[in-house]
Amino acid sequence: MAALEPSATLAMAARASALAASGADVIDLSVGEPDFPTPDHICRAAEAAIRAGRTKYTPAAGIPDLRKAVAADYARRSGLPVTPAQVIVSNGAKHALHNAFTALVNAGDEVIVPAPYWVSYAELVKLAGGRPVLVETRIEDDFKLSPAALRAALTPRSRILLMCSPSNPTGVVYTPDELRALADVAMEADLAVVADEIYDQLVFDGRQSPSFPTLRPGLADRTVVVAGVSKTYSMTGWRIGWTICPEPLAKALGNLQSQETSNPSSVSQHAALAALTGPQECVAEMCRAFQKRRDLVAARLRALPGVRIPEIGGAFYAFFDIRECLARSRDIRTSLAWCEALLDREQVALVAGSAFGSEGHVRMSFAASEEKLSRGLDRIEKFLADAAV
Repeated sequence: MAALEPSATLAMAARASALAASGADVIDLSVGEPDFPTPDHICRAAEAAIRAGRTKYTPAAGIPDLRKAVAADYARRSGLPVTPAQVIVSNGAKHALHNAFTALVNAGDEVIVPAPYWVSYAELVKLAGGRPVLVETRIEDDFKLSPAALRAALTPRSRILLMCSPSNPTGVVYTPDELRALADVAMEADLAVVADEIYDQLVFDGRQSPSFPTLRPGLADRTVVVAGVSKTYSMTGWRIGWTICPEPLAKALGNLQSQETSNPSSVSQHAALAALTGPQECVAEMCRAFQKRRDLVAARLRALPGVRIPEIGGAFYAFFDIRECLARSRDIRTSLAWCEALLDREQVALVAGSAFGSEGHVRMSFAASEEKLSRGLDRIEKFLADAAV
């Protein structure tokens, strides 16, 4: 426990909330949470489940109808046949990741994690007794892991490659060819792959976001796909995620979960079932809104002196380089200090890049209204123009 780092995103959100509670006009762009309400038909399904008494324990791995719906939805979108027995429904995608690492990682096993990375990846690997091997990527390469860098990180203890595309925190989307090249290295090295695809439907400009097991024959036998309803359907608080993996591993994950947490919320499972089987226009509408916000944020950030950003192809994050700003600052030397000063002086909450394994950068969520984003960017511009910065 002493070695475990707290979530930097939640810590910044808590600090922003405390400042707002004191009466400050805080613009919180720290947490990756869609600002849209959960679509009405999903809420109605939850209400109906409550009224029907569906509030008891369910099978630990999830209700059969939801596991069937997850398998059918994935097969339809990916083209890869999946059975309900390969699906384990968990208490959010973070729990699904925890289950996967607990099942796959032995003490001292290495998990290769491209950096920047989502704040919980390294800590979840450590909790399972593994060692996260952080492989640095560059903004000049849009923060994408190269096959050469992956090969260079391999050791006899390498066990898993962890991938996230579209990426949190960078918003970068790998092309199918880029993913195939990494898949080839993973197969040559006999690695398992954990593919975090929680943002897979939030992609912009007509990009493709193929599911990792579809890239090469045989990959499905070594890949765990993690996804859920949180981002796609604006259901973060409902806490429903899942894994899709080979059936023997899925059975092990179900056994683990039966001892660990039992079933996910019964009501939330029925809501998730409605999300997957109901109207999907809500997903397209939210994606269009996020793309419009991406356009606004990317244009404004690129216009700021000393700021660089990669090509944002999906999700709802801008991960921007402030190293030039830090170099010319009189009193701010780190990304954490920069974010703390921004919150103190301009009441805008962002997350330091150091939390994502990339010092000198900052993550901004654009899961907020255009009005709020514009005001936040105005304040960031003012902050950067300050002689003290």
